[in-house]
Amino acid sequence: TKFSGGYQVRINLAKSLLQDPNLLLLDEPTNYLDIVSMRWLKNFLRSFPGELILITHDRDFMNQVCTHTLGIHRQKLRKIKGGTDKFLEKIREEEEVYENARLNQEKKKKQIENFVNKFRAKARQASLASSRMKMLEKMEEFNKLSTVNSMNFKFKFQKFPAKKYFSVEDLRFGYDSDMLIEDLSFELFKKDRMAIIGKNGKGKSTLLNLIAKELSPNAGEIKQHPLLEVGYFGQTNISRLNSKSTVEDEIKSTDPYLSLTDVRTICGTMMFSGDDAKKKVEILSGGEKSRVLLGKILAKPCNLLLLDEPTNHLDQESVESLCKELDEFEGGVVFVTHSEGMLRELANKFIVFHRDKVELFIGTYDQFLEKIGWEEEIEEKKVVTTKITQKDLRRMKAEYQNEKSKRLTPLNKRKDKIENDIMIFEEQLEQNTKGMIKASEEGNGDLIQDLSRDAKELESKIETGFTELENLEEEIQAIEKKLKAQFSMIFPVQ
Repeated sequence: TKFSGGYQVRINLAKSLLQDPNLLLLDEPTNYLDIVSMRWLKNFLRSFPGELILITHDRDFMNQVCTHTLGIHRQKLRKIKGGTDKFLEKIREEEEVYENARLNQEKKKKQIENFVNKFRAKARQASLASSRMKMLEKMEEFNKLSTVNSMNFKFKFQKFPAKKYFSVEDLRFGYDSDMLIEDLSFELFKKDRMAIIGKNGKGKSTLLNLIAKELSPNAGEIKQHPLLEVGYFGQTNISRLNSKSTVEDEIKSTDPYLSLTDVRTICGTMMFSGDDAKKKVEILSGGEKSRVLLGKILAKPCNLLLLDEPTNHLDQESVESLCKELDEFEGGVVFVTHSEGMLRELANKFIVFHRDKVELFIGTYDQFLEKIGWEEEIEEKKVVTTKITQKDLRRMKAEYQNEKSKRLTPLNKRKDKIENDIMIFEEQLEQNTKGMIKASEEGNGDLIQDLSRDAKELESKIETGFTELENLEEEIQAIEKKLKAQFSMIFPVQ
């Protein structure tokens, strides 16, 4: 049986968890997941009692799951407490302080250089000029920060005379007995940001292909304004790139009237600067081909953007730039995405594939979750509610207390004994100190040596006790955290 990407992730996680790990290492776990699977994974990782190291380009996912961020910036590793937003804010603040210091240093150096040049030839001020020159040589060097490359999207808006872009009326589409879309009707207006959402394989990309006239419906009609100019980024469009063309050629083919400067600017925006713009399409990676396709859309004047998973293969900074430009774009946008961050930031209308049907929802993504929600999550809540009785809850609470007592009682007893031993050793050390003071007054050197040796042993025992006490406390907290995570899905755990 071939499982979907979401179920493959769940299976792999289940296999890992059978080993009872205390650390999970996840490399881009959201790749190929639909939105429902991503929401499940977020909740799972938030409740995981162990530690987690995660690599992802989905900023919203990272912010909701991670407590710390480790970033690679200017070839250096930086770790801070908090999400990526806090990480980037800290980087910006530090670089602003650095740049101000660099400019002040340059200004000060210039002043010293002017002084030296002015007075070095004069006998009376020569020694002073020499002193200033030495000061200049000792000054800290501030190198100018290099530019960090990232995409800077700018779509070309083609003026549009009407408010309505297109209307969909009683649309039906499917293959044989598998009907993906039935009786779907909606309209798209200027500045609409319509998201097509749902699980994988339900027909989201198909609907985008129908709107783009790549497919013909079985029934119904899509009425487009005659002056509509579409920029279409589709998953299958990548295969239409000419493998023998260069990146420049592909961008140029979109609009023959583009100047070489304009073509090179778009190539640079898509991170194909210099000789990279002359690379042939056939040697590019999948992510690079996606960037070429996005570049072709940037080169085309349009008033409607149709985008199928446009953030795939983009880093966080590029996704942020794309979302900002889509928000400011004067035309209409219809997009498919599984990124909840992008949905919250942009969408004001939704075509939702769920519950074996497709329907229109007008509002924000959070309003959709509140008023309708995902069927799988609602069903999971129903299962928990209907299957667990008050008797079951009492039994589970008793199991929780028994397991907690079984695992923590020996540790707490050991903790009490260590604390008591430390108190005894500290009292002995105090008496020992008093004895050394008295022996010193009496001039009893042999006794001082004996007491000094005993004091060192006591201090060592006290230090060892505190170390063991600290380790025990960490172990107790880890066990409590794990037990709470296991039982909190069923009843509130204090």
